[in-house]
Amino acid sequence: MLSKLPMRHGVGIIVLNQHNKVFVGKRKDNPIDKWQMPQGGIDENETPFDAMRRELEEETSIKKIEVLKEIENWLEYELPPNLLGKIWKGKYRGQKQKWFIVRFTGNESEINLRTEHQEFIEWKWIDYKLLPKVIVNFKKDVYEKLEIELKSFFN
Repeated sequence: MLSKLPMRHGVGIIVLNQHNKVFVGKRKDNPIDKWQMPQGGIDENETPFDAMRRELEEETSIKKIEVLKEIENWLEYELPPNLLGKIWKGKYRGQKQKWFIVRFTGNESEINLRTEHQEFIEWKWIDYKLLPKVIVNFKKDVYEKLEIELKSFFN
């Protein structure tokens, strides 16, 4: 039964620029007007911190960061029924993610989405308050919690 599938352990990265705007990318496999922050799975024998750095570089080519905060709680989302059994080779029902807030300290010219396993087709900086409005519906709860984290982080 699909509802008995385990959760995939992953990481998510809130990348801030010097103006506290948040990096979001438009996914290659979902090019409608939905955006998300970099995220991905944790490999076997990999720490969440190491996975965060690897995923960020794999998806955006960003290497130059300052880690500002590791969000204490793991955040979860479940896949909608139409994606259950299709994403991640059908092995998981959703993701349990450890999120990090980082500051991008490099030059924007270093950001390159044309990576070996390209996930994003375009990117932009947005105000953190827009995060729940730009994400696919099934991740909205996670992004609302991240908006609250950022609000307390900025105040």
